[in-house]
Amino acid sequence: MTDDSRAVIAEGLSKTFGSFTAVDRLDLDIAKGEVMGFIGPNGAGKSTTIRMLCGLLQPSAGRAFVAGFDVGREPEAVRAHIGYMSQKFSLYGDLTVRENLRFFGGLYRVPRREIEARMQLAMAMAGLEGRETSLVQTLAGG
Repeated sequence: MTDDSRAVIAEGLSKTFGSFTAVDRLDLDIAKGEVMGFIGPNGAGKSTTIRMLCGLLQPSAGRAFVAGFDVGREPEAVRAHIGYMSQKFSLYGDLTVRENLRFFGGLYRVPRREIEARMQLAMAMAGLEGRETSLVQTLAGG
């Protein structure tokens, strides 16, 4: 992508799961600073699109660029340059607080020498000191 004024560009972006087409030839052109939302019924392809644009899911066809990076060829660079918070609580209920933090620290490539200090900071910010080994589903009332 050569246009520095564009935050997201998608051309013919598609995702299939077997014979099911979740996203069918989506075109997007979102300028830097522009706010956009995906609205539609369950099964419309919103989450699948977001997962592709975040570099978490490989497109079946088409191409997309986020922050200047190709989501299909440079997914790690995409993830390093964006922030994403899902609508649904994104922690794994069957993992402990510590396991969740370590997992997401690994996803975001927090250096090993920094992971423990960052985990302690996150637990302190969330008021979870002393509950590091609790399952998230227990804390969430699940």
